[in-house]
Amino acid sequence: MSAMRESDIRNPEAHARYLELVRIDAEALAADPSRLVRIDCPACGGSDHGAEFEKFGFVYELCHDCDTLFANPRPSPEALLALYGSSESTRFWVEEFFKPVAQARREKIFRPRAQHIAERFPDLAGAAVGDIGAGFGLFLEELRAVWPQAGLTAIEPSADMAAICREKGIDVVESMLEDLDPAEHRFDLLTSFELIEHLHDPLLFLRKTRELLNPGGHLYLTTLNGMGFDIQVHWADSRSIFPPQHLNFMNPGSLTALLERAGFAVDEVTTPGELDWDIVQGRYVSEGLDPGRFFRTVHKHGTDEAKRALQGWIRDAGFSSHMRVLARPAPAEPVPARPVPDRKEGA
Repeated sequence: MSAMRESDIRNPEAHARYLELVRIDAEALAADPSRLVRIDCPACGGSDHGAEFEKFGFVYELCHDCDTLFANPRPSPEALLALYGSSESTRFWVEEFFKPVAQARREKIFRPRAQHIAERFPDLAGAAVGDIGAGFGLFLEELRAVWPQAGLTAIEPSADMAAICREKGIDVVESMLEDLDPAEHRFDLLTSFELIEHLHDPLLFLRKTRELLNPGGHLYLTTLNGMGFDIQVHWADSRSIFPPQHLNFMNPGSLTALLERAGFAVDEVTTPGELDWDIVQGRYVSEGLDPGRFFRTVHKHGTDEAKRALQGWIRDAGFSSHMRVLARPAPAEPVPARPVPDRKEGA
């Protein structure tokens, strides 16, 4: 039906085991209220929000102003850092879930992403580029292939991941983004892939990102769209919604509002996903998870062409669960000149 299927980038058995380990971590964390913090909407900052459902011991609330779905209360930054540094679910994700499909992800995700950036920003071929949360460095490897003159930096707090990037000849800043000094690190392009949904405070993260960009610089960000088709169909049963890792589910409107709060001008918001139909169909066929009468009818009677067309509409209308945003620092508002007092001679 499409060039990419969910099974190309996620082994079903490994994915299921990973989510089980996440559930164990989540329930242990949720049982300790001292490690949780209540917040207002992480996108618009609004206080009008209420519970939608509970998952793995965490409550997800929906903002009634911007329709952002978010875990509340959520782990403190310290609790999240400890989780990502030492949990069994993190180890499994790296060793058993990601590594076996790393090459497929390189070909299906990171190579097209690098090519899209090279086409979208041809003037940055020799620029300073930082990838926030670079992981194994796959994206930067692919970008180096199309931009050999660019100055590429992996911003990666994990010592193990940082070491892997160094072995590939990639410059590394082994630090959390929030700890970088703008006087020492400046970039023409910063990328952030599937990261903002994990963060305790997305606004703080984006404000720091803006500080690190040179004038005229760009941010290329991808994340999950809470208004995406498969998330909306499955809702509490969605495999994309799993605390304490995935905390924030913004949408094109609320992510735009968040970026503007952080001092960005948004140039483009798209949902270029290819997997929405495939994800819902896969769980319907393998688990019997009922997506509703309309889906069942199209699944049974629709041609492959009809299903491709429907996925195309989901993508083009802004309802795919994969969201991409291009933004740049907004010009600072001019400070009004102070009026000069009317001084009379002899005053």
